[in-house]
Amino acid sequence: MADNEIEEAVSRALEDSPERNFRETVDLAINLRDLDLNDPSNRVDESIVLPSGTGQDTKIVVFAEGETALRAEDVADEVLDGDDLEDLGDDDDAAKDLAGETDFFIAEASMMQDIGRYLGTVLGPRGKMPEPLQPDDDVVEVVNRMKNTVQLRSGDRRTFHTRVGAEDMTADDIASNIDVILRRLHTDLEKGPLNVDSVYVKTTMGPSVEVA
Repeated sequence: MADNEIEEAVSRALEDSPERNFRETVDLAINLRDLDLNDPSNRVDESIVLPSGTGQDTKIVVFAEGETALRAEDVADEVLDGDDLEDLGDDDDAAKDLAGETDFFIAEASMMQDIGRYLGTVLGPRGKMPEPLQPDDDVVEVVNRMKNTVQLRSGDRRTFHTRVGAEDMTADDIASNIDVILRRLHTDLEKGPLNVDSVYVKTTMGPSVEVA
């Protein structure tokens, strides 16, 4: 359960957002301090499952074959096999387009070596290497979990953003998502909350409201 201050900040951000003719996302801006982000070990790089969901469509592509591929077709946006992977390896533009429009990739563990060979130079720098699917994993469960997942990634910048919901979600649900993100962040950072300078929430086109 998120604290009242987070929920109040979210409520203000939703109320202050002017009417738009499209469904706006709700985003969190996080500003770090007292960290040397040139050192990769200090950078934030986390996948976080949001308890209330992202409020948006998340595109997921699965690399799989056989029974796993058949099961994945019911839940994933696209399922690619070994032949598709080779084709992408020969078409740099198609690989870059796929990487740009896909939120998360999942792949059978047995295909990870080939994915590294064919697509590593495209997916790696974008932080889009697939989550390996082990033989005992249920591809349907993994895809559904990833649909409610956001990436928290600072790179070498002290300010970074992540999606926490959509404008038609309740303030309470969005606040719960923010609470989970901040708790994970405080756990990961060397000095916990002391490494967080400020946090703001806003809709796509609305004003920023300080959360912490």
